[in-house]
Amino acid sequence: MRKTREIQIGNIRIGAGHPVAVQSMTNTQTKDVAATVQQILSMEAAGCDIVRSAVYDLECARLIPQIKRRIHIPFVADIHFDYRVAVEAIKNGADKVRINPGNIGGRERVREVVKAAKDYRVPIRVGGNTGSLPKDVAQEYGVSAKALFISAQRNIELLEEMDFHDIVVSLKSSCVPVCVEAYRMMAEVSDYPLHVGITEAGTLQDASIKSAIGIGTLLMEGIGDTIRVSVTGDPLCEIPVAQKILKYCGKRQQGVEIISCPTCSRCTLDIEALADKLADYTADITKPLKIAVMGCAVNGPGEAKDADFGIAGGGGQGLIFEKGKTLKKVPEAELYAELIRLVDKYR
Repeated sequence: MRKTREIQIGNIRIGAGHPVAVQSMTNTQTKDVAATVQQILSMEAAGCDIVRSAVYDLECARLIPQIKRRIHIPFVADIHFDYRVAVEAIKNGADKVRINPGNIGGRERVREVVKAAKDYRVPIRVGGNTGSLPKDVAQEYGVSAKALFISAQRNIELLEEMDFHDIVVSLKSSCVPVCVEAYRMMAEVSDYPLHVGITEAGTLQDASIKSAIGIGTLLMEGIGDTIRVSVTGDPLCEIPVAQKILKYCGKRQQGVEIISCPTCSRCTLDIEALADKLADYTADITKPLKIAVMGCAVNGPGEAKDADFGIAGGGGQGLIFEKGKTLKKVPEAELYAELIRLVDKYR
């Protein structure tokens, strides 16, 4: 496990062994406070730990208190081009700011942001992005992991020269192998917490696959302190994907995991319908629970013996089992009701 320094973002701490935090970003107009708050509250309900919004002018920055009064998770201000907006966002209660020192207006303007961040004890996220590499770095290394790493290192060193160390680092690319390698390089030389994600990952299916590969690979290697799954469209789609990546990488034990077989010619049950209904019924459960829906009474109980409970059926009937032991055999028509009975027992 990679050891990192602790960074406090509002009421959430990342790094230093704290749980990996899930982030997302609003796509409402930030100046529409009511819409932005409503979206953030929906994100909270879905399991988001930290939220980020585009704060693109001084008016946006001055509305941050109105948003923060009505939400319950840390608010991160995403800033580009104008250092004054970053300073104003910090003064108005942003729990973290994300800046690109290369487009914020030069060294002295970065220093103004750093001064405000120090005064208000607000961390700064910096890093690299293959979409905005410094020209000299891009010319020498192309669009590569090395270029991404060097770009991020420059931004880190700039803040360190100003004696600022409340830093979170990201190394974003839409190319999964480039992204993974860049994060590995940074993890070797830095103890700053890493914000991990595959940027511009596409619509939900592609983004889910890219993120599962990229974020999942890094988490399994002990790299990553906060994650964001980037999806084109509704940001609420990002959070369940992020939660599942954490769960299946062994980083967060909560919620229901449904084990269901891929089906074969031995299967005579409508496993897909049963699993889908079960997923809907258990969506609100946060405690760790593993349920099996298997279509073959020959292999089902054995393959799912680590499940808390489940069914395995065929030929018009099925077995109900719990903790690896068969409880009873029931007609196929009663299988779903038996499952629900066991779900309710474990709630």
